[in-house]
Amino acid sequence: MEEHFCTPFYLFDMDFRTIVPVRNQSPKINYNANIALFGSCFVENIGDKLHYFKFNVLQNPFGIIFHPVALLNLFRRIEEDYSYSECDIFERNDQFSCFDVHSQMNRPDRAEMIFHLNNSLQNTRSFLQKSTHVVITLGTAWGYVLHSEQRLVANCHKVAQSNFTKRIYSIDEIKKSLFEISNIIWKLNPKAKIIFTVSPVRHLKDGFVENQRSKANLISTVHEYREEEKLKLNEMTAYFPSYELVMDELRDYRFYGKDMIHLSESAIDYIWDKFKEAWIDSEIYPIMKEVDSIQKSLSHRPFDENSPKHREFLEKLKLKIERLKHKMPSIEF
Repeated sequence: MEEHFCTPFYLFDMDFRTIVPVRNQSPKINYNANIALFGSCFVENIGDKLHYFKFNVLQNPFGIIFHPVALLNLFRRIEEDYSYSECDIFERNDQFSCFDVHSQMNRPDRAEMIFHLNNSLQNTRSFLQKSTHVVITLGTAWGYVLHSEQRLVANCHKVAQSNFTKRIYSIDEIKKSLFEISNIIWKLNPKAKIIFTVSPVRHLKDGFVENQRSKANLISTVHEYREEEKLKLNEMTAYFPSYELVMDELRDYRFYGKDMIHLSESAIDYIWDKFKEAWIDSEIYPIMKEVDSIQKSLSHRPFDENSPKHREFLEKLKLKIERLKHKMPSIEF
């Protein structure tokens, strides 16, 4: 006799996910906000979305910075109004580099490199003085200490590994750096809200176990830091659970790219929606929708640029932009 197995009826109503609670936050981000973003490559995912929707953004002015202590080195430069010179840079493979910054900052000319570094310091200082929100994404607790100077570098710039010692930074070491970074920000701008997050991007070159150790140190650091009472951190800082959203809610390799390290577009869109829900003023959602429509129209590629139909399309697009700028003069396309 054939047996038939039926799925219990109650399983059809079950949600096989754990939902990560994302708190409603303040002060809200609107089109009067100035948002500075620093840290790992994940912060650029959020920054790119903000830039797409035409918010006023300063995004990784020194390139991607994975380590919080390396980020502190740059904030110290900002605080002391440092001026870079030839002694801070070196030449390798016809490019000038600086151990303080990412290789994105490299330049083929010495004078151009020095100017670029100092210009970034000055622009960052000016932007921080008017920032309403500062987003800091921590990428890794592993760092490389340069033997000749006994300090952590932001990027090795493919210099031989024999010149460095690799080590993991402790919770206490990272916590001290967060205290100092925050204090420098608040010294420049006492009203700035600092939003911390931990990158869900996997640093598998360090190793699977080592990556988890690193993320554990970063997460513990941020929460220990925010639990300190003496600076009323619950009012001055916030935590956005990007790492937890990927690990505990999405929880599937489909949400990673082909390299299984960086996030897929669908994962980035999902986290952006959560960020938007928590931080962006719902009153400006209609404006964001208009911006999205215009951005999609601007990316349109016609079959025939000289056709009457395309000229009509461009005229309508021009009117849409003018109407939006009338409502929101700060938006530029």
